[in-house]
Amino acid sequence: MVPFFPVNFGPIPWDFVLILAGLAVIIPWRGTVRIRQFLKRPELTTADRLSLYGSTIAFQWIIVAFVAWRAHSRGMNLGELGLVTSDPWRTTEVTVGLTLLLCAIQFASLRRIVGMPDGERGPLFEVTEKIMPHSSIEILVFTALACTAGLSEEFLYRGFVLAVFARIFAESVRAVSTAAVLSSLWFAVAHLYQGKRGVITTFVVGIIFCLARIFTGSLFPPMAAHIGVDLVAGACISASFGRS
Repeated sequence: MVPFFPVNFGPIPWDFVLILAGLAVIIPWRGTVRIRQFLKRPELTTADRLSLYGSTIAFQWIIVAFVAWRAHSRGMNLGELGLVTSDPWRTTEVTVGLTLLLCAIQFASLRRIVGMPDGERGPLFEVTEKIMPHSSIEILVFTALACTAGLSEEFLYRGFVLAVFARIFAESVRAVSTAAVLSSLWFAVAHLYQGKRGVITTFVVGIIFCLARIFTGSLFPPMAAHIGVDLVAGACISASFGRS
């Protein structure tokens, strides 16, 4: 296993507190409000979905830029943030295996849900179906969104948040496991708009991504798997429109 030994830096800096609070409050609030607004509409247009994709892409990269700036200012190195690869072979193996496994699970799950009667699919699928791409141009922009989400969210939650909590609990024998649970909780809260089932699923996936991040010392496996899962979701839901 690649070592993941954080260094305690004393009291958590004020800017890190603000970032953690923003990720735990502002992000889920913004997502929930926007999704509720979209769900109130009987139908979303291509312009609506493109606006959602584009604004989300811009918003996420702005957050990443700010967090990267503050992390660098506070002395966090690339290794702590998971932006290096100390064992390329191990990282490649885990990346391929994790991505294929989670994509297969996602595909099977969505195929099963798509085959259900409309009334049995649940509110999470209603949200997903409404915001997923319906046309070629939407698929193109959604692909950019999926890549953005995979890169930015993994940097934020399995990179920055995991590293911050690992530093805070550095003197504990369970520092890494505690940090993994808390960073996954932050990740799950960010997906409150998906409802209870979505939050639970996201928490479990967050734990899996943390394990891959800690085992390899790199963010590349969870980034690739995250992108793959989102792309499979977009492809499956889009294909279902052609059969409906």
